[in-house]
Amino acid sequence: MIEQRMRKNREPHFEIEDQDDDEIILISKSSLKRDAHELKALGEQLAALKPAVLAKFPLEGRILDALQETRGITSHNARKRHFGFIGKLMMDQDIDGIRHQLAMLDTSSEEYNRQFHQLERWRDRFLGTESNAAVTEFLEQHPATDVQNLRQLVRNAAKEKSEEKRASLSKKLFRYLREVTGN
Repeated sequence: MIEQRMRKNREPHFEIEDQDDDEIILISKSSLKRDAHELKALGEQLAALKPAVLAKFPLEGRILDALQETRGITSHNARKRHFGFIGKLMMDQDIDGIRHQLAMLDTSSEEYNRQFHQLERWRDRFLGTESNAAVTEFLEQHPATDVQNLRQLVRNAAKEKSEEKRASLSKKLFRYLREVTGN
């Protein structure tokens, strides 16, 4: 009897998902555990972020409260349990959106560099010969932009460039573009 139970427990556990009536996908228990550990690790990364940075992430529900509670937990075992709970809450979140946002914080990531270079190209177009067309195009893509502030920053940076001064206003324009685009 004990031997039968032991053999029964050795068999791999599979969970069945029904997507269509014709198609059945088997998911192994190991795969489910890997996914759970991955969500837990993602939750640990989020808990390490500052609240102002965390506000930019597409998080909904109780997850924000759980991440804030993490700061007050000092016991190793309690933190471990709490991150397990956060991993469970992460199942209801937009994981791809969270990963994208984390990649935008990592300066070595391809996504961060692509976005950075895109902003540099916008700034260079603003300071080029067809700045009005570039500003109009940027405003079409980002309608929440303060038009007057953007035009003033472009005008001041262009004046600074023509006088060959230090590029402090150009940097200010770049910071404003980063703020407007949400990066």
